[in-house]
Amino acid sequence: MKFPNVYPLKEIAAIIGSEYVGDDNYPVHGMNEIHVVEPGDIVFVDHPKYYDKALQSSATIILINKQVDCPEGKALLISDDPFRDFNVLTRHFRPFISSNVSIAPSAQIGEGTVIQPNTFVGNNVTIGTNCLIHSNVAIYDNTIIGNNVIIHAGTVLGGDAFYYKKRPEGFDQLISGGRVVIKDNVGIGAACTIDKGVTGDTTIGEGTKIDNQVHIGHDTIIGKKCLIASQTGIAGCVIIEDEVTIWGQVGVTSAITIGTKAVIQAQTGVSKSLEGGKVYFGSPAEEAREKLKQMANVKRIPEILEKLK
Repeated sequence: MKFPNVYPLKEIAAIIGSEYVGDDNYPVHGMNEIHVVEPGDIVFVDHPKYYDKALQSSATIILINKQVDCPEGKALLISDDPFRDFNVLTRHFRPFISSNVSIAPSAQIGEGTVIQPNTFVGNNVTIGTNCLIHSNVAIYDNTIIGNNVIIHAGTVLGGDAFYYKKRPEGFDQLISGGRVVIKDNVGIGAACTIDKGVTGDTTIGEGTKIDNQVHIGHDTIIGKKCLIASQTGIAGCVIIEDEVTIWGQVGVTSAITIGTKAVIQAQTGVSKSLEGGKVYFGSPAEEAREKLKQMANVKRIPEILEKLK
């Protein structure tokens, strides 16, 4: 998430009430999770296991809960609770803005687009030309939708990420300040949910078609011309490359990659990255032919045991 302006380190530290290491005017451009950080970004870290990863990342401002040596050319924000203060910054730069109308005045809607009754279009939403948005769709703030997109009834674009920190008193949510971006010629079925990124974008690539009742988690990137069938659940930070086919009731764990033109058969559980150009089945997912051979051999176990008597 990029800030509307470049802010000096001293001003960012004042927002969260933290100490800092670095020049007062060290430039801060935005804030991001570690997998998408760029120079000028803030990244937060609150566990010793990940200190080195954060300090050596592309981020140039590290929000951290320990006094450490500052890497050359970077700056530190010292906080007793980086998770909390990352949320403070998200609220400051991407606050929730309520709406009392169905289509926010700041929304931009292209020529030829039809929006059916009872649909909500939030603040700063952009919808391209010749789209068809059916009734009871909710399009949250800052969502970007391309041209020739069809979205069926009951779908929600831009819900919060399912991202929590466990505390003694319960679960503390990491506030989502990212967006959903839908490219041209995408089709989205009824009752789908596509969560916005925590700080970046959840992206659906051009020409991809999504069936009914599909969930797509935060910061996931889906490529061009993919097919995703009903009741599939895709966790956050997944990369699905171009022309992937995912059949019904597939579950995909977070932070993995599914390669170009892979086919995932129904009711498969994907727990690790998969190469493109292959067909997969089972839980955990394996190449379909090998998995079916294993299943056939399991059926032969009683016969084999009988012969050993």
